[in-house]
Amino acid sequence: MTKLFDKTWTRRGIAAYSGQFSQFAGVELLTLGDGVERGVRCLEFRTGTGLRFRVMVDRALDIGMCEYKAAPIGWHSPTGFRHPGLHESTDEDGLGWLRSFSGLHVTCGLDHILGAEEEAAEHYQYRLRKRVFSPLHGRIAHTPGRLIGYGESWEGDECTLWAEGLVKQAAVFGENLSLRRRIEARVGSNQVRIRDRVTNEGFSKTPHMMMYHINIGHPVLSEGSRFLAPVRHTRWASHADNLQWQAVGSVTQGAPQDCFEEQVYEHAMQPDPEGVVRMALVNDRFDAGRGLGLGIQVDANQFPHHLQWQNYRSGMYVMGIEPSTHHVLGKKFASDRGELIWLSAGAERAYGVTYDILDGAAEIARYERLIAKAGAPAQEEFPVPTGDWEH
Repeated sequence: MTKLFDKTWTRRGIAAYSGQFSQFAGVELLTLGDGVERGVRCLEFRTGTGLRFRVMVDRALDIGMCEYKAAPIGWHSPTGFRHPGLHESTDEDGLGWLRSFSGLHVTCGLDHILGAEEEAAEHYQYRLRKRVFSPLHGRIAHTPGRLIGYGESWEGDECTLWAEGLVKQAAVFGENLSLRRRIEARVGSNQVRIRDRVTNEGFSKTPHMMMYHINIGHPVLSEGSRFLAPVRHTRWASHADNLQWQAVGSVTQGAPQDCFEEQVYEHAMQPDPEGVVRMALVNDRFDAGRGLGLGIQVDANQFPHHLQWQNYRSGMYVMGIEPSTHHVLGKKFASDRGELIWLSAGAERAYGVTYDILDGAAEIARYERLIAKAGAPAQEEFPVPTGDWEH
């Protein structure tokens, strides 16, 4: 059965009230038509509950705009959802990525994440390719996808909205990686599921790194919003020499500041008994105390490392939650420690994330209880980094 408008429906029952189901929910293919976004294809999902989001087909099938009952969930940066044809990965010593960075869900990878780095390229066995330069967070986020399909899938009286696509990152005498992505949202629900499969389509072993850059904006992020997570300890902080200098802690979020300098933590999370790590950002004060939040679920085996990014500079106000395959210090650090993932020819790895819109105090409290199942200690506002990369 499908629940819409405070009523439970059969498929035939709701069909009697309209000529097309798209009156209530659906997936629609759109092409943006102006400015730097001109020509970008996207799929707009509507679940019928007030949840609406866009899958940016031409930006690695990432999620750009996301809102719930007209309240924004995802972050919109000053860059807009720029057409990938305007993007130059190696601009500005690898920081050109920041000229196209926007949206709720941004994929980082597939062979590199975190800061720009250069590495040896012997594994590609091409005499003219001595080194590989990788820009900030890699190349995949600004690569157009091939749309495999999208639509509505009915099983009995339940309808799931879905889209699937393939994104390729490849070079002659270089990597040949693919990302196959499927996104699903059940009609009548406030949940979005992303399931990914990364494959080495080539015949040379290839380094592999993956991270989801999940960017939450106002009003979920606001002064006093709470970051809920099963933190065992905090491994690293970008501002470890003076944790309180900007008066913004890890748990309780601050207001925009004109000259705020970004803060980054790496937290070691405690998964629940099923191996799931749940995190959330919640605004208990939203709508006169009704409350609004975003819950995030990932598999601890797929993403063993977790970053928290606070960019509270005025005009860029955002908090990022970043499940990652590797530590915050990047590829060389991983390689030196023997932790860099190498995909052999034909090998693949699976990833995924589930998003839950938390509508109201009861939903927030329910999610807090789920997070508490992990049995982690109470979060610290200004956690002193342990420097422990092993546990």
